[in-house]
Amino acid sequence: MTKLLIYPEIDSERISRIQKISDELSICNAKEISEALQEIKTAEAFFGKITPQLLAVAENLKWVQTPTASLEHYVFPELVEHPCQLTNMRGLFYDVIADHVLGFVICFARNLHLYIRQQTKSHWQPIGGQAGKPDFVTGPGQESEVDRSHLHLSDCSMGVVGAGSIGSEICRRAAAFGMTVYAVDPCTKEVPGVIDEVWEVNRLEDLLAVSDFVVIAAPHTPQTEKMFRTKQFQQMKSTGYLINIGRGAIVDLQDLTTALQNSEIAGAGLDVFEIEPLPKEHPLWSMENVMITPHIAAASTRVPERHLETLLENLRCFLVGKPFITPADKRQWF
Repeated sequence: MTKLLIYPEIDSERISRIQKISDELSICNAKEISEALQEIKTAEAFFGKITPQLLAVAENLKWVQTPTASLEHYVFPELVEHPCQLTNMRGLFYDVIADHVLGFVICFARNLHLYIRQQTKSHWQPIGGQAGKPDFVTGPGQESEVDRSHLHLSDCSMGVVGAGSIGSEICRRAAAFGMTVYAVDPCTKEVPGVIDEVWEVNRLEDLLAVSDFVVIAAPHTPQTEKMFRTKQFQQMKSTGYLINIGRGAIVDLQDLTTALQNSEIAGAGLDVFEIEPLPKEHPLWSMENVMITPHIAAASTRVPERHLETLLENLRCFLVGKPFITPADKRQWF
């Protein structure tokens, strides 16, 4: 029998699905830390929140499955040095978060964020000015200030920082709107059908210079922490928008605030922040060119089932000795 320890405990419905994987699987769904400390001594597999205390008494542990995609709050030195294989929950959110990003993009392109504010005041005014709007006599024969105040997405470019499963899907969605798409990533070399060459991260400055929308879809690692500071905002177009659905720690909050206040960039769509929740008194709340969502870009009824299926598939792989579907490099995150 192979023993799987789960801690903290999960619901009975998921336990039933896990048990159906194999008759050779013994499951301990630990409710208390005292039980987990006893059971992990003989467990080969673990799902949940491993701690230094638990790992210290594990005698036969070969595999740890995290409940999250991100690992910056999960790994610790003893886990990095332990010979167990770590797997995470990446790949659950690719289309969901891509939807959220394109929502930000469309809002900025068509000024929907401004029109919503005007609607609350019953204020009818085209962005660009009423005087610049074509009338029924002249028609739209000449380019107006209203035209110039609204972006046509197929005339725009997007640069994606991090071309993993989420970033690649964002690239595909942007390309479907006719946008020119660029990306940087340390591992991904291409996004088939969209980008023939994903640039190395050392070409970030090139990406910032040519992108109307810069999307951060990278994880929080030692290499990406505070990747975006004043220098990077000044390398962006002054008409460019920053969208962050990756991790708040990647963007220095004060530097971003200053860049927006100084009109170094045109605006920002932010789902994650260096400080969460964003303090009520923070200047970003009152900026018309900023859209804020409370770390919900991954919210979807599709995700819990994908979460379970990832656990089940990695468990199947473990039981038969096949490669895991979501192996994680512990040292990359520490």
